[in-house]
Amino acid sequence: MKFIEYREQVKSLQGGKKLPTAIYLHRSAIESVLSVTLLSYILDTINKLNITEPWNLLKLYKRDFKITLLNYPDFDTYAYPALHTSITIDLEELTKRKANYQKSDNPPILHRKETFVLTNYPLIESFKAITTEGEAIELYKNTKTIGFKQQWQKLINRKGYQLNPEGRLKPLATISSSTDEEVQTDNIEPNTIARHLTAINRDKLSAPFQRLARHNLLEGDYSIFDYGCGKGDDANELEAHGLNINSWDPVHKPEGKKINSDIVNLGFVLNVIEDVNERTQTLKNAWQLSDKLLVVSVMVAGAAKLEQFTRYKDGVITKWNTFQKYYNQAEIRSYIEQALKAKTVALGQGIFAIFKDKTLEEEFYLNRQYQRNEQPADALWQQLTTRPSPTKLSSKAQEKSLYEKHSELLDDFWRQCLILGRIPANDEFECSDNLRRVMGSHKKAFELMAATMSPASFEQAQKQRRSHVLVYFALSLFEKRKAKSHMPARLQRDIKALFESYSQAIALAQSLLFSVGNPESIANACSQAYQEFNCGKLQHSKSYSFNRDLLNQMPAVIRVYVGCAIQLYGDIDDIDVIKVHIRSGKVTLLKYDDFNNKALPLLTERIKIRLLDLDIDFFFYGDEYPYPPLYDKSTYLPNSCTEYNKQKTFENRITKQLKGLPLEQLPDWELLQKIFQYQGIVLKGNKFYKLNKP
Repeated sequence: MKFIEYREQVKSLQGGKKLPTAIYLHRSAIESVLSVTLLSYILDTINKLNITEPWNLLKLYKRDFKITLLNYPDFDTYAYPALHTSITIDLEELTKRKANYQKSDNPPILHRKETFVLTNYPLIESFKAITTEGEAIELYKNTKTIGFKQQWQKLINRKGYQLNPEGRLKPLATISSSTDEEVQTDNIEPNTIARHLTAINRDKLSAPFQRLARHNLLEGDYSIFDYGCGKGDDANELEAHGLNINSWDPVHKPEGKKINSDIVNLGFVLNVIEDVNERTQTLKNAWQLSDKLLVVSVMVAGAAKLEQFTRYKDGVITKWNTFQKYYNQAEIRSYIEQALKAKTVALGQGIFAIFKDKTLEEEFYLNRQYQRNEQPADALWQQLTTRPSPTKLSSKAQEKSLYEKHSELLDDFWRQCLILGRIPANDEFECSDNLRRVMGSHKKAFELMAATMSPASFEQAQKQRRSHVLVYFALSLFEKRKAKSHMPARLQRDIKALFESYSQAIALAQSLLFSVGNPESIANACSQAYQEFNCGKLQHSKSYSFNRDLLNQMPAVIRVYVGCAIQLYGDIDDIDVIKVHIRSGKVTLLKYDDFNNKALPLLTERIKIRLLDLDIDFFFYGDEYPYPPLYDKSTYLPNSCTEYNKQKTFENRITKQLKGLPLEQLPDWELLQKIFQYQGIVLKGNKFYKLNKP
């Protein structure tokens, strides 16, 4: 059979699931749907290639002379079965290529099973019921994002559901295990659960308050209420810093008053409430008490953690007879949003913010855009036992210049000027009172420092700050988020100091956003970045790959280009290398196994984000594709990096072992192991060792 005849027969098919590029048929339907000629041709080809592996779904390509045999072993028994193996047959070349997904954490999955079978299939009514369940909660609204197991499960969790053992949808609150190890609800008396034992002693600020400190929300501008404060260590610490803090706990501080406050913290409270209705009411009560922001935090744990305890209701009973409800990140987000009918913002693992004050919310987004995360959250908070008394500076300046006498204070002020790219407002410099006492005003202090320090450093800081603002607005435009009505004071100051007007800033941001569609703009920005950082891999007019750690230092065009892709993909904390495709409208994210510590890391996952059609392709290595080693990791390290010389030495050794082969001809990991074995060496960690030959 020729391709033209094959294509015409495929186009004329009346059954199966039809997509723009292919038609899918269950094996039970192929004899009824396919013509005798096409069916015989396909079965003969399968026999010629000696394919004996099981399959139950046939994919017929519309535009290529190919078919794929797909094996979904749980097609009949599970609502959304996962793909185990696929065998793609090139009908022109008579070749086959097999892919195995059995060990994959994120295999492709099926939806709408009734579309693959005929109307007389015994389970078709059950398949239709499964689809109806999904449609009822809008699971199929965006079909481009639900083709893989992990994305599918995350979507289900966001909708407030999870899957039972048969893959059917059940609300999160009603799922419970039925194993022999589970203790049924009626075997434990609720009044014997020791809630008071869940309170712990803290020697440092708790994680949710650390997150608030990171985002400058513990500067004394807001009243705070700690709902369920436990032993009160957080409240004592915040009070020592002079903050307006109130607290209440049903066991440890019942005399406290529940009062409305700007910020309400519900920290690790929902975990310990075994009654679902009481849990939800507590969340709603805390929300009612918050005027601007509610912070909710819970314990997060996986299945391995739960196995250590006895199951009870939707949580566990610990060995201390306390109840704990452990969540996953998507589950707690969905629970909060359903209960409060409000959007959540993730601050950390199990920590979420829910804003009532939209201006404060926009200021949070702005702060996160500018924020530098070199330090962990707990390193940004100075733990106190008593509130420190302000230190008075000497007013005598007769014998020494002001700078010599107050160099530490003025240097701190200048650093803040460089961070902001402008003169800080009084509330933007923590030692403002002391500075104004010495200099009279921030403006006079700036004039002194501008004459003392290099003006080029401040000009660069201004340029960088303008870039931050424009990237922020450009991504807001891309997300269609209206920031003007809730513009934080800090952003207003940036616009006043760095732009002629808000309108000019928006116009420039629009121009910046549009520029990411111009390949010449992308190419120029990539060349500029490559010259500035002297690292990464630049293929002129094609692509630029760089270390993810450099993203926030990249030219604004690249940051917006990648930022648009990130909006589609999500957080890139686990990404090691970013590849910007200059002309094709794509961004590729690369994950390696232990990129920071291994001299020869292996590529484990490649994510290609297509901005033109807003879609994502995932490629996993180790099964379908062999692991490609990163032979030139030094390319992505700055020359000044302490590891650079050591990395180059390692790579020179590899080059010598492989007889100087060009980079594009270097072997994959499996073949490399065989080469080393032939040479009588083995690579362990980052060092070579000789094999002990018999």
